[in-house]
Amino acid sequence: MAELIVVGDRVLIKPQTGEDRTDTGLVLPASVSDQEGVESGRVVQTGPGYLTQNPEYSESESWKESTPVRYLPLQAEPGDHAFFVPNEAVDLRYDGTNYLIVPHNAILALVRDDEPSEEPSDTTLDDLDDLLDDE
Repeated sequence: MAELIVVGDRVLIKPQTGEDRTDTGLVLPASVSDQEGVESGRVVQTGPGYLTQNPEYSESESWKESTPVRYLPLQAEPGDHAFFVPNEAVDLRYDGTNYLIVPHNAILALVRDDEPSEEPSDTTLDDLDDLLDDE
């Protein structure tokens, strides 16, 4: 199966409806996401970041292995709960699931759990078989 790659300063978000509780017990009520102009969801994947000039690059020193550009990483990370402006989001249906692609600058706030999530992963038996075949 093809891999979905998020580009630039965009963030792939799985929208959430209703009340949500973070692993640390913080309750995020549905009324927060129902406010006019604000939606929320779980960050699934982020792009590489903001494209910027690489200050270490020099055309006169072509022997150095550096590129003229680099990416500044985004603040959002997979697993974060994001509050964002919905009119900036683009709907995307991929592999039977609805997602939103949101520019990083449309994210208003992030809730990040201190401890790693203990939620069951979306890994299927076929995925595990593929991993075992690779070894």
